[in-house]
Amino acid sequence: MVRYTNKLKLIAVSLGISAALTSAQAQELPEPVTDTDYYDNGAPPEAKVKLGNMLFFDKIMSGNRNISCATCHNPLLGSGDGLSLGVGEGGRGLGRYRTTGEGAEAISTRIGRHAPHLFNLGAKEFIRMNWNGIHQMSNGRLDLPSNRATPRNIENVLAGQSLFPIANLAEMMGEIGDNEVSSVVRPRTGPANFPLIWDAYMQRLRAIPSYVQLFMDAYPGEILSAQDMQIQHYANAVGAFQAVAFRSDNSPFDDYLRGNTDAMTAQQVRGMNLFYGESGCSSCHSGKFQTDHGFHGIAMPQVGPGAEFRFPLQDRGRAERTGREEDWAKFKTPSLRNVWLTAPYGHDGAYATLRGVIEHHLDPLTALENYDGSQIVVAQHAEFDLTDLDSYNDLVLRQDIIDANDLQPVALNAEQVDDIMAFLKALTDWNSFEKSGMIPAEVPSGLPVLD
Repeated sequence: MVRYTNKLKLIAVSLGISAALTSAQAQELPEPVTDTDYYDNGAPPEAKVKLGNMLFFDKIMSGNRNISCATCHNPLLGSGDGLSLGVGEGGRGLGRYRTTGEGAEAISTRIGRHAPHLFNLGAKEFIRMNWNGIHQMSNGRLDLPSNRATPRNIENVLAGQSLFPIANLAEMMGEIGDNEVSSVVRPRTGPANFPLIWDAYMQRLRAIPSYVQLFMDAYPGEILSAQDMQIQHYANAVGAFQAVAFRSDNSPFDDYLRGNTDAMTAQQVRGMNLFYGESGCSSCHSGKFQTDHGFHGIAMPQVGPGAEFRFPLQDRGRAERTGREEDWAKFKTPSLRNVWLTAPYGHDGAYATLRGVIEHHLDPLTALENYDGSQIVVAQHAEFDLTDLDSYNDLVLRQDIIDANDLQPVALNAEQVDDIMAFLKALTDWNSFEKSGMIPAEVPSGLPVLD
């Protein structure tokens, strides 16, 4: 790997703490968030949102009917799962109490990346999804792994990305042959499998009269019978639901930007001035949602099985999408909205606490060398527990991460770190803390909602 030195001294991607003092001059604060920043001006049709709500929580959209979108993106867990690396289909329970399953139904691997939060993904500026941006808008067009098999009339990238967890073996679909969905997969046919998988799911939904009515209500004049129900209708509804349910722009910082100068404490204002000033945090965490939507290397320790079968123990990051060496181990700058609610931190959840990941950013290479693997939060598994740190302990693989690092050390004193932490807390919309109202009492399939 060729070492790539960022001439702009890029900073803090997985959380947003500066690792380079670039200037003491404060940048301008972002404009306040408004309805026009979101698809449909923040108000998609209610019937479509209702349909998406049911589908988001219904385990029928998994091969073995044992996991829903909400299992790994739970509204009670900051729209994540509380784990460093998730437990997909075959697991049991929720969050830190989720187990890896038993017997023939036990999981075959951990999920290779930390489940990203869903806050504000309905904002139009979010054109790249997931840690490596594998689901994205490119030159104004959807660019998805399904390539030419991508359905027409997908409304946006938020809707488009919802097509893929249900087609992933470890996440939701199950092993080939486990069920009628995974059984349609044909080896070595690549994207051609996606339409077969998606239609197998839609056949389930077409057989449930209450779902047929919900689809007809959501798409009046377009869906007149069960046979009109297509996978793009599923995707657009789930996207609309997420856009509404996880909108989060009523934090103290938002209130401050809208003119209430008393909305934040003195410490939070000091942290804001550091964040947008000498610390340089906003070099990457810019804009209304504190992200530049770019990809940067921050020497985050690599833990777990890795993200691709072809590259065990490794995560190529953005290079998985682009194939470019200079993108190796570069990961997407996450939005910092509700960062207090979204632990663990990093593309693989390597840090369990906010302070832990802040300290990593102050001197990333030293932190990488001295990393304490006890910080990862995973469901215990006799086999996986023995190998979770194999990647980190491989000095060749670790050198690749070192070579990809964009950050330089920076000296922040303890008081400055505390001030920045206080400001990050001011990015919390406390309405996002209690989201139990979106959890339906029952779903049309009749399957249990709660894990």
